[in-house]
Amino acid sequence: MDILEKIKRLQKERGWNNAQLAKQAQLPPTTLQGLYKRNNTPTIPTLHALCSAFGITIAQFFADSNVPPDLTPDQIKLLELWNTMRYEQKDALFTFLQTLLP
Repeated sequence: MDILEKIKRLQKERGWNNAQLAKQAQLPPTTLQGLYKRNNTPTIPTLHALCSAFGITIAQFFADSNVPPDLTPDQIKLLELWNTMRYEQKDALFTFLQTLLP
């Protein structure tokens, strides 16, 4: 697996440029620029920050499939939407969902 290619793919899926990804991951933009320019593998802390921005775990990042086999089609669709959301949108959705529960 090419780690940088996977990061670029996840970034493209969300429509994020480097600055947007850096902001979502709370990393300096120069960190991403350095990774791409020098074709470096990110450190574990950097990869963790990137995965957090993408809404996935490091294990999910390295998994062959992005979807666990026991999810329903509706759950898969919900997770796909979730993975495209910004932090603020996720927070608003959590707040809304909590109002629906007793």
